[in-house]
Amino acid sequence: MSFPDVTPCHRTVRARGVETTTRPAGLLEKLVAAVRPEFRAEILIFDPRDPVFGAPPCAVSGCLRPMRARQLCWGHHTRWRAQGQPDLIDFARSSSPQWGGHRRLSACLVADCRAGRGGGRGMCRRHATQWKREGCPDTEAWLRSSAPTPPLSPPPRTCLIGYCDLWARGDGPLCDSHQDRWRNAGRPDLDEYAASCEDPGPGTTERIDLRPLPPHLCLEVQYVLQSRRDEAQARIIPATAHRVVRLVARQAVTSFLDEPDDFWRRLCPRKNTTGDGRTAFLLDAHRRIEELAYGRGWDVEYPRPTWRLRNLGADQHNRASISFARIPQPWLTDLTKRWARWRLTIGQSSGYVASGVNAVARFARFIATAGIDALANVDRALLERYLADLHAQFANRRNHANHLGALAGFLTAIRQHHWDDTLPATAMFFSEDYPRRSPLLPRALAEHIMVQVENPANLDRWDNPAYRLISLILMRCGVRISSALRLPFDCVITDADNAGYLRYHNTKMKREALVPIDDELWQEIRNEQQRVLARWPSSPPLLLPRPSKNLDGAQPIRSDTYRQALHRWLQRCDVRDEHGRLVRLTPHQWRHTVGTRLINRDVPQEIVRRILDHDSAEMTAHYARLHDTTVRRHWERARKVNITGDTVALDPDGPLAEASWAKQRLSHATQALPNGYCGLPSVRSCPHANSCLTCPMFLTSAELLPQHRQHHRHTLRIISAAEASGQTRMAEMNRQVANNLEKIITALEADEDQQRATDAR
Repeated sequence: MSFPDVTPCHRTVRARGVETTTRPAGLLEKLVAAVRPEFRAEILIFDPRDPVFGAPPCAVSGCLRPMRARQLCWGHHTRWRAQGQPDLIDFARSSSPQWGGHRRLSACLVADCRAGRGGGRGMCRRHATQWKREGCPDTEAWLRSSAPTPPLSPPPRTCLIGYCDLWARGDGPLCDSHQDRWRNAGRPDLDEYAASCEDPGPGTTERIDLRPLPPHLCLEVQYVLQSRRDEAQARIIPATAHRVVRLVARQAVTSFLDEPDDFWRRLCPRKNTTGDGRTAFLLDAHRRIEELAYGRGWDVEYPRPTWRLRNLGADQHNRASISFARIPQPWLTDLTKRWARWRLTIGQSSGYVASGVNAVARFARFIATAGIDALANVDRALLERYLADLHAQFANRRNHANHLGALAGFLTAIRQHHWDDTLPATAMFFSEDYPRRSPLLPRALAEHIMVQVENPANLDRWDNPAYRLISLILMRCGVRISSALRLPFDCVITDADNAGYLRYHNTKMKREALVPIDDELWQEIRNEQQRVLARWPSSPPLLLPRPSKNLDGAQPIRSDTYRQALHRWLQRCDVRDEHGRLVRLTPHQWRHTVGTRLINRDVPQEIVRRILDHDSAEMTAHYARLHDTTVRRHWERARKVNITGDTVALDPDGPLAEASWAKQRLSHATQALPNGYCGLPSVRSCPHANSCLTCPMFLTSAELLPQHRQHHRHTLRIISAAEASGQTRMAEMNRQVANNLEKIITALEADEDQQRATDAR
């Protein structure tokens, strides 16, 4: 689709001067030097093709204005709503692309009346008043009757706007609709307003009028708009920015630095959960002007009571912060800041550092009530009192160990880095001070829940293919949600056999890792790559980029956004537990489920460790605790026979079940045999040495029949050779082994035949 020739970014309507006001030293000079001439205008008019201020063209054929709502420009969206919101495809096909199409839709429904619909019920004020005076009869029947008074004679003059053929309101020059728009625009000069309403091109409506702003504030807004345009990270709708300008103009400020960020945050009350973008624009503007005036980095943030991590390069969402305001002691605040800065610079996460600061803040409030005014007074006796205070509040909950560990690390860092050598040597915690927590089993999902979430029909209920792919990766690969959302675009590599592996960054261990994937998941990843390339054709860096406020595709989908979508999907699929309750799960439970499934399928523990990319075998052993249940199930199911071929009954529900199971596990570990298990208690010594087949404590099962047959054949050969050479003693010893093997084989074969007959029936 072609566009008319317009200025690449915007064109200047009228420039204005800048007056000097009281500001941080050098701010005005920095603004004047930074703002380029094309942005230094009172009215900024933007090209509808601009990547930041524009948008793709309207869906109506021939309309070159940018789409703003429902794939329509503002004008056609207004017409679509006035027509009762018909089918969008039919509306786009039948609508005229011409400017000013509202005139017929805005006229009074009474025949031959061209007054605006200002009275309600689709009528002008005069006819609406007449309709109410007559008792509000049926509107359609009343309009068809002769009840409405005839139009005015002579008719009023037409609206001042050239394309509008509606009557002007009263003695004014504008119709109802344009009168309201003119008033909302700040009552500018009527001739200028009429000229601005004409249609010189598709970019006419994409404008921001900065004339209501004071000179210095106008220059700041120009700098903000220019910076947003240069970064090209998110779109700005000029109409939204124009509303922000009018809102700021009504405040008693001449700079964004006249008020703190809390003032700008409260200026626009949110009417819904998403907001309209005005608050985000104001906060971003305040941040940019503050950064231009004072700079960024540690020199700026370190003295502040609250560190804004965006200025330290530690937060990509520009919202996180670390507050030291709850630490009342200045000497302790300085030590805590040094500790927090050190932890951030060695690569610890901002959330982990913030939780440590909160733990020190709690300790600070405790020592304030205890009258401690110096680090030299923090000794072991004080820490023991603090241990009692922690126990009284948290009572061995998870926060108990977290607060204790953070404070211990803080004291160790002070001593290690010699930040303050007045800290007593006795001010330390010991391992016995930490609360003992019983190990928890993995929070794996029950199989009947996994059957529901893995059902292809339910997977097809995802309304976003990217969210569907995230769920498949979590369910089949067991990666963490933070790793899945940051997958690179080319995230699949192959080995010599052309088998696929998912390459991802382990965000917890801070390293790259690989996990094997199946062909189906590989194809799903290919499909997502094609969808991403269709929107970001120039080498997108991520496989799962955020769909909005992400012009270059470099921002990943947020974790909380996916979690909310997951909860909605579970409700649509009506996933329920064994009690009939709706299921609410976390993405990390799929990781637990993958680990538990692998262990229960007898995958070696080391292989599971590598698949889940655990740092130690102890982490994988957490899942292996469930493996005893699987092994026990097979063990209880197998038939046990002794050396005489008699069945050994072990009641799994009996009072000695757990003891029998523990003994069997110990026999595997201490007296493993190639063809059976030793039933002798481990506290007794074996009188038979290695002659287990002559031992009354020997047990075996049908799964070892091949070994018994081979052993029996080998024993018979030894007996024959011994008899031929006259070695009577050796023949007698092995004959007892052979007889016992014959009994064992006979009993186990009979059991197999009976099982086969049962299966045949």
